[in-house]
Amino acid sequence: MTHEPDPRRWKALAVSLTAGFMGLLDVSIVNVALPSMQAGLHASSGGIRWVVSGYALAFGLVLVTGGRLGDAFGRRNMFLGALAAFVITSALAGAAPNETTLVIARLAQGVAAGMLTPQNTGLIQDLFRGAERGRAFGMFGAVVGISTAVGPILGGAIIAVFGAQDGWRWVFYVNVPIGVLAFALALRMLPRSEKKQLRISSEIDFVGIALLAVAVLGVLLPVIDSDSGGFKQLWWLFLVAAVFGFAFVRWERSVVRRGRSPLLDTRLFTETPGYAAGAAVGALYFCGFAGIWLVFAIYFQQGLGYSPLQSGLSVTPFALGSAVSAAVAGRLVPRFGRRLTVTGLAMVAVGLLAVALLAEVVPPSASGWAFAVPLVFAGVGGGMVISPNTTLTLECVPVRMAGVAGGALQTGQRIGTAIGTAVLASVFGLVLGRGYPLALTVALGCAALLTCGALTLAIAELRARRRRASEDEREARRAETSAADVHRS
Repeated sequence: MTHEPDPRRWKALAVSLTAGFMGLLDVSIVNVALPSMQAGLHASSGGIRWVVSGYALAFGLVLVTGGRLGDAFGRRNMFLGALAAFVITSALAGAAPNETTLVIARLAQGVAAGMLTPQNTGLIQDLFRGAERGRAFGMFGAVVGISTAVGPILGGAIIAVFGAQDGWRWVFYVNVPIGVLAFALALRMLPRSEKKQLRISSEIDFVGIALLAVAVLGVLLPVIDSDSGGFKQLWWLFLVAAVFGFAFVRWERSVVRRGRSPLLDTRLFTETPGYAAGAAVGALYFCGFAGIWLVFAIYFQQGLGYSPLQSGLSVTPFALGSAVSAAVAGRLVPRFGRRLTVTGLAMVAVGLLAVALLAEVVPPSASGWAFAVPLVFAGVGGGMVISPNTTLTLECVPVRMAGVAGGALQTGQRIGTAIGTAVLASVFGLVLGRGYPLALTVALGCAALLTCGALTLAIAELRARRRRASEDEREARRAETSAADVHRS
């Protein structure tokens, strides 16, 4: 049976990626607005920290669940519901009269974004085949990378336009008109979901949801609260996470054996070629990649006295390089495969090390310009990592599991983001007593080391792919020889 492509698939992709961009952008855009929020609401530093941490926590907790719900009940239905919830919660966050209301709104906004994001990968799996799927994942990878990089730039620009007192509200309000437009377009462009009878008891793995939620919470909570002693006070949650993670895997295997629908089919990691390695590469890369933006913000704003907008513009070269290369790399995946991510990771590591060296030898007043070229180089490499890795990781995933596979991939990236941000910020703070340049050098050196770890995994996956290709080629030759022998006899 041949696959008939949907004629509106590219328009549908544009709509879904626009909505996905908003959700991912809100992970980083609020960082530069935190002083404005604290001044406008007379909020405590702990409460304001949870404006960022609460969103990241809720986002990471529901990603796999959101993917599973999309697989079970239809990507279009989940997309529209999650997008509507994201718009409403954005408006509530912008209108929050006090700190408590803002934190609650951000938690709800994080849940909505976590439900929305895995529908993007699921829709790509549904709508595209072959080389087109690589191009679509290239666009998705660009959205993931750019949304993280441009968050500080957009946040700084919004604060500059609307003022320090209430400018933070517009960081949330800007989602409302964009979200409403995306919702109206999605109603027209997204393919209608297949009608299904909602069998809640058999379709939704509530025990799996609870076990995974506790496991993810146990990892993320100490990490996102690390700057206030989270590691010392909450270290025992890592043990809880390990126990519940083990219980989750055992439970999911038993669900599959009983012929029911698991939340996360563990066969994705054991029987789907390249999925486990690709997910590990993505998680470790985000450990090194996502944390550098907070370090740069501290260096430029506190160390050099830059405004939030100037600080954001100083890291624009990375975002520009990533945007261009991600779109191009998506088209090159069928030709070069895992070699793209290996090359990209090497470029990111070299670029970060170059910035780390320049921070020590270039006068601080000239660092913004001096960092531009290595940041472009690293950005080009970064664009060659995220979109090809997403394509290669998900290429063998069955369509029926596309949403949950994408959600699991994103969960690893969110956990990597939280851990990397905490580690790099802690390293920066420990060295800060010896000066901002040295602190930046050491932090970026750690980021490059984490990137090299991802590079090692990618090289191992490249070799594994070559072995599988050689075995397939030998099997094909044996089959041809056998067929020829039968024909001659």
